[in-house]
Amino acid sequence: MTSENYLNHPTFGLLYRICIVEENQELFTTLYAQRVFFLVSYNAEGLLFQPVTRADARLTIDTRIRLLRRNGQILESQELQSTMQKNFPG
Repeated sequence: MTSENYLNHPTFGLLYRICIVEENQELFTTLYAQRVFFLVSYNAEGLLFQPVTRADARLTIDTRIRLLRRNGQILESQELQSTMQKNFPG
């Protein structure tokens, strides 16, 4: 079971975490519109919000799904696939 994670962006308000991308980096989207995406990196100095296009966000999620499947994390990949279908229908 996954937990929901949120961040507060200084301009765009509440962001919802879609997935972990790699260590210290996660993909977030705006909570209500889910049209603006950010790669959020964090370290001892704080958070870095990097806006990404919708196409790049989709590619990032697809890459993460493939990595999870390769690592045998089938349940996590299925959950992320469901999340992808909600954010990128069709």
